[in-house]
Amino acid sequence: MKGASFSNNPILNLTFHFALNVIAYCESIEVLKRYSLAKQLFRCGTSIGANANEAQDAESKAEFIHKFKIAAKEIQETKYWLTLCKESENYPPCDHLLQSLTEIEKVVNKIIATSKQKVL
Repeated sequence: MKGASFSNNPILNLTFHFALNVIAYCESIEVLKRYSLAKQLFRCGTSIGANANEAQDAESKAEFIHKFKIAAKEIQETKYWLTLCKESENYPPCDHLLQSLTEIEKVVNKIIATSKQKVL
């Protein structure tokens, strides 16, 4: 799926490209033999987009919101691991990932809030 584009859906586009950057970062820390941290970061960092993508086929508004709430939890976990990398010695810089994650977090929170308003 090289060159895949979700340009018609901004959150899918953001999360897909974020996942690609997480993959590249995890590969760079695996070279440093930081396998456990790379595995944790890989799992949660790519899960954000997977949950946003699953939400697109939700059978109800409640399921849609639930999938984005899971994505929000994965954002928090990803932020934790990236902050550990940032604050630890001998890890490659990850500020670009933290910055992208902040943007994604704002969009996800807005989607959840807007979707809840429409339900009530």
